[in-house]
Amino acid sequence: MIFSNAVGSEANTALLAAADAAVLAHRNALANHSPAELSAITMDGADGTPTMLIDVLVEDAIITAATAAGVNVLSEERGWVDIGSAVTLVVDPVDGSANAAAGIPLACFSAAVAVDGEFTEAMTVWLHTDERWWASRDHSEFRTSGCRSVRTAAVSMLRPHPRNWSAWTRIAESATRIRILSCSTLDAAFVATGAIDAFVDAGSDTHRLMDIAATILVAASGGTVIDAFDRPIVFDTDLTRRWSGIVAATPELAAELRALIQEIQ
Repeated sequence: MIFSNAVGSEANTALLAAADAAVLAHRNALANHSPAELSAITMDGADGTPTMLIDVLVEDAIITAATAAGVNVLSEERGWVDIGSAVTLVVDPVDGSANAAAGIPLACFSAAVAVDGEFTEAMTVWLHTDERWWASRDHSEFRTSGCRSVRTAAVSMLRPHPRNWSAWTRIAESATRIRILSCSTLDAAFVATGAIDAFVDAGSDTHRLMDIAATILVAASGGTVIDAFDRPIVFDTDLTRRWSGIVAATPELAAELRALIQEIQ
């Protein structure tokens, strides 16, 4: 496996166990099932969205590993798995499920550790390569690009919807480069490392807590994480809550992106 920084000796052991379980389950899923099988909808998740077979296979392995390590799990499919611990993993088992099921190598396991409701560390794992990015709330070995202006920024975004087409277009027309990877947590890791300048949900309110909890990576790396409509991003077991996350290299860039979404003149 590839460790992008010193996670082996510093990361929460349950977080590491969950990451290992996710990588192995993902590998086994691709080896033993066809893309059609992996993309089949098997249930509605706790977050109210359809759940693919690949999500179930990886999430089940993560929950088994994490609860055996003595922590609660908050995950998008099964929801709140409470074993009475003060520590909870907020987990996105397979971010980019459609990519993963199709064999497109843009999918991640991502999790943040919350102790008594306060986020303390996070890890994102690129499932196809096992490359890992880890940071605590107070320490990261990564640094963002430092970009301060949308006009010079490379920005990744969620795909547009009719409900946010105008805001999406304003950002697309303002930025120097736009990408759509369909994997929010990978986008956020790229902001943390300076590969891209920002990642944005341009006002569609698509993000759930597990989509943006691991952006502690960015905050610890000198960046900024906010909601486009100024709602606090906090630990909550209610998976019906939604945000429009802005993950940016600097506060100035985040504020400019928020203004474009809100169309503040």
